[in-house]
Amino acid sequence: MTVYKRLISVFILFAITFLISATGFVIIEKWPVLDAVYMTAVTLATVGYGDLTPKTPAGKIFTIFVIILGVGTLAYTASLILSFVVEGELTGIIRRKRMEKRIQSLTQHYIICGALDVAKYIIDELVQTKHQFVVIDNSTPANTQFTDEDKIIFINDNPANENVLQRAGIDKAAGLISALSTDKDNLFVVLTARGLNPNIRIVSRSIDQETVHKLTRAGANAVVSTEVIGGLRMVSEMIRPTVTTFLDTMLRQRGSVLRVDEAQISGESDLLGKTLKQAQIAEKTGLVVIAIKDSVTENYKYTPPMDTVLREKDILIVIGDIEQISKLRKLAAGQG
Repeated sequence: MTVYKRLISVFILFAITFLISATGFVIIEKWPVLDAVYMTAVTLATVGYGDLTPKTPAGKIFTIFVIILGVGTLAYTASLILSFVVEGELTGIIRRKRMEKRIQSLTQHYIICGALDVAKYIIDELVQTKHQFVVIDNSTPANTQFTDEDKIIFINDNPANENVLQRAGIDKAAGLISALSTDKDNLFVVLTARGLNPNIRIVSRSIDQETVHKLTRAGANAVVSTEVIGGLRMVSEMIRPTVTTFLDTMLRQRGSVLRVDEAQISGESDLLGKTLKQAQIAEKTGLVVIAIKDSVTENYKYTPPMDTVLREKDILIVIGDIEQISKLRKLAAGQG
């Protein structure tokens, strides 16, 4: 039984004790109800003003039992309150309230289902690239993985539960990553998340390649197979080791975080209708544009020429650090 449930049981016990005591004084001492309630209150509180005392031997004996029972109940309540603080229940409640307040302020954030294995690398990347996110996991090791010092919003609960996903702000989230250790769990998360938010982007992990189509049909926008990724990584290490080392260094290097990233041009952007040369992206942000995804054909233009005209919903693929990418996103959104 949790401390919270024990506190409720003590409250019920105290209420029953009070009712029985007041009733006893009415029956034994023939007191009015108000006097009986008053006598019960001062007796259980061990105040004992002395302005109202039992007159019969039976009343005095009954009062002794009421005092013993009242002192015992109060002592037990005090011990529970102490354990409530010592065992961290009170701290946990304060932490949850603070966490819920932080989640309410989030918008266009990411929800990460899972905190171990593959998920810990996802979390690390989101921290390095300064994205807002919420982690959900109910496994025992994950419960002690994050502390308040990490400044990571962590919900210790079942990520496939509708109420839990709603607590994580799925209605305002930009995307959800399901990186749990079994395909069955990932499938449940994808189904639940898609039902709660039809517009959210969902990326799921797949352990078995045969599960990929099931996750896609359940609502995942993209499915990453650990078998496929592992195989591609191994062959890359063999036939293009320098490129692989470069990408590893880019991802793992601390300090200046260099990434290949993207930004979509909005209808309010000053870049709209300009050529790459006129846009002066390199001069304004320091970024290198390595490709553009055409908004009409959805084809990629690699190393696009400087006379390429930028159109609404074109996606610029660039390489640079986090601050530079942030500048480009503001320009692309018309905020620069």
